[in-house]
Amino acid sequence: MNNLSLQEQLLKAGLTNETKVKQVKAEKRKQTKKKQKNKVEIVNEANQLLQETKNKQLEKDRLLNQKRNEEAEKKQIVNQIYQLIDLNKVAKDEDGEAYNFTDQNKVKKIYISEEVRKNIISGRLAIVKAKSSYEVIPVQVAEKIKQRDKKVIIVLFTETEEKVDHDEYEGYEIPDDLMW
Repeated sequence: MNNLSLQEQLLKAGLTNETKVKQVKAEKRKQTKKKQKNKVEIVNEANQLLQETKNKQLEKDRLLNQKRNEEAEKKQIVNQIYQLIDLNKVAKDEDGEAYNFTDQNKVKKIYISEEVRKNIISGRLAIVKAKSSYEVIPVQVAEKIKQRDKKVIIVLFTETEEKVDHDEYEGYEIPDDLMW
């Protein structure tokens, strides 16, 4: 096939003449100058739709990645909690006394020694839920776990300073003529 342009081929075939070719070239030149002068861009609908589709897909991917990151972070926090519990749990005493407590409106029981029971009551130890069992841990570790997830902490008493006994009738005088 010849390496002739479409204009040359049309001229050879006799379908157009030199003046029409010159007019078309002049018109084309005018349009390009006008575009450059006014900086008008021809909107290509296909490219615009393609760009919109890409933007939607990018937004969808971003949201999906954000969701995956949040789920991974939750799993990491749960693993940290279980690791803290496993490393710091206080040994249970199966032959010890039963300590009753509530978890989700159900009474649960754990067997512990008398010393551990006193430490739980005084606020030095706490009871946490570890997977399917309950463990006793130091209160400092319980505070760290509480920062991550409050639901894991089952029993945590705040340390009470020496309780001052208040007499309910402290301000009232006992009459001298009162007979017992």
